[in-house]
Amino acid sequence: MQYWTLFVDTLRGYADYLYREITHPGIHNYFYMLIAVSLLVYALELMLPWRKHQRRIRRDFWLDAFYMFFNFFLFSLLGFAALFQVGVQAFNDILGRFGIENLVAIHIEAWPNWVQLLVLFVVRDFVHWNVHRLLHRVPLLWEFHKVHHSVIEMGFAAHLRFHWMETVVYRTLEYIPLAMIGFGIDDFMIVHATALTIGHFNHANLKLRLGPLRYVLNNPQMHIWHHMKRFPSTLPYGVNFGISLSLWDYLFGKAHIPSSGRDIELGFDHVEEFPVTFLEQVVHPWRKQGAA
Repeated sequence: MQYWTLFVDTLRGYADYLYREITHPGIHNYFYMLIAVSLLVYALELMLPWRKHQRRIRRDFWLDAFYMFFNFFLFSLLGFAALFQVGVQAFNDILGRFGIENLVAIHIEAWPNWVQLLVLFVVRDFVHWNVHRLLHRVPLLWEFHKVHHSVIEMGFAAHLRFHWMETVVYRTLEYIPLAMIGFGIDDFMIVHATALTIGHFNHANLKLRLGPLRYVLNNPQMHIWHHMKRFPSTLPYGVNFGISLSLWDYLFGKAHIPSSGRDIELGFDHVEEFPVTFLEQVVHPWRKQGAA
């Protein structure tokens, strides 16, 4: 009964939060921050396109725009935020039966806020880099990840075209590593905003000249190769898995930038047969597993 109460309270709380986000614009407002970052990067795409032949409103632009708002807001409103909170409480209750009150192993709450935010950003990105690799190596997870790789023309909005199961996988696998670090800050908005902005730029139709920083930060000229249609035989599960940081790919031998990559073919084998609507793409992995 306590779990049901927690579910209902969290669902109502998220609905209230989203209502406040939409009706009260502000500097810490994630809803309007997403819109502002998207408009900024899109404006740069229009003014300084890397692929000049690409249409201003590229293929699947509106589909990707819907994915952005669904994955960032509607999915939680449909119950994910509440279910995740119930899962966290159930997990902590199980730990409590063994006398474990929390998972904190490293206490950094006394460090300066900017250091804590930097640690959170780096640790979270490294976890996501490894989860991203799993999405390519595990056949079941790859079927979900195909939604993201079904992009044929790259643009900023493709950043958030992904199946909702990816949210479940990322949030679940990042929970324990992040819970083991004792943060003393509440404003994680900075980390989310930074990752969102970098992700938009990584997928944008832009050419960014980062110089030596390209070995640290992900960028469009690197990430385009992650979306190439066929991976090299030496790296059959994919290349350039970096989310915000390219550092991990260079450290662990997954970096691959043989040329500019501006006009390479994107997708995967038989991508032309992949569903083209939101609902069809969402149910496709389940149908394929059922058929298998």
